[in-house]
Amino acid sequence: MGKSLPPLTWIRSFEAAARTLSFTAAAEEIGLTQSAVSQQVKSLEMRLGTALFVRRPRSLALTDAGRKLLPEVGSALEALAAAAGRVDASASGDILTVATSVSIAQWVIAPYLSDFTRRHPEVRVRLLSAIWPDDFHASHADVQVRFGSKKQVGQGAVRLMPDRLVPVKSPTVAGDVFDLPLIEAVGTSSGWGTWFEKQGLRRQPGVFVDTFGMALQLAVHGSGVALVSELLTTHAIAAGLVERAHACSVDSNEGYYLSSNAANPAARLFHDWLVALVAEQAPKVADVSD
Repeated sequence: MGKSLPPLTWIRSFEAAARTLSFTAAAEEIGLTQSAVSQQVKSLEMRLGTALFVRRPRSLALTDAGRKLLPEVGSALEALAAAAGRVDASASGDILTVATSVSIAQWVIAPYLSDFTRRHPEVRVRLLSAIWPDDFHASHADVQVRFGSKKQVGQGAVRLMPDRLVPVKSPTVAGDVFDLPLIEAVGTSSGWGTWFEKQGLRRQPGVFVDTFGMALQLAVHGSGVALVSELLTTHAIAAGLVERAHACSVDSNEGYYLSSNAANPAARLFHDWLVALVAEQAPKVADVSD
């Protein structure tokens, strides 16, 4: 096997930034924060061992390596999008397509999907893991659950609650948030820096991931304390996989937004089921004040 490829998220951030010559414009296009795009590009540069951009105070310019890489990456992404579109077009039209972030699929929908299928055995469900805005547009999904700000997800979407950021760890791990390793989900405007600021302290995370779901998974396996959306922790806490590592929580500017095709009866069923599920599970998580 040849050398492993860099993560597709890094490549997508580079392509958007190289095409627009702006980390800010790239972030708006692909639905991430400017800092997340910048960090992913920097990670790609470290992986390749060469600079791809010349960073100026108010602009970007491509290096020779960046100019060489851009057309290759652009054509590869176009080929991937075309291949995905062909597969999606071949799907049966009588299946309810739910495009959702991997974190929601794993930690919110998967533990309770059997309840939906038991209630509605006539509905066949296809779950699509979607990350980039392009993924949602290409999926033509009947139901979507997207992560981001209200501006990023658009009109008509319902924010799923609770969405404050809470610290969790495995019950098998001794210690607390002040001495265990910290796991940070990058690409959000709130994080451990915000949390420790409320405590009047400063600590640096030691592990970085790109989704709350992965941060929660690492906490389950005892890798440290993860600061994640409270929405994702409900099942994990109820199942004894994690526990609150501290009572304090912080607001999140980003969240998970649900939208559906109101003209599709099956989509309305899934939409209402998920809203009711989240509302039912929410009281089981302690409501902690500042």
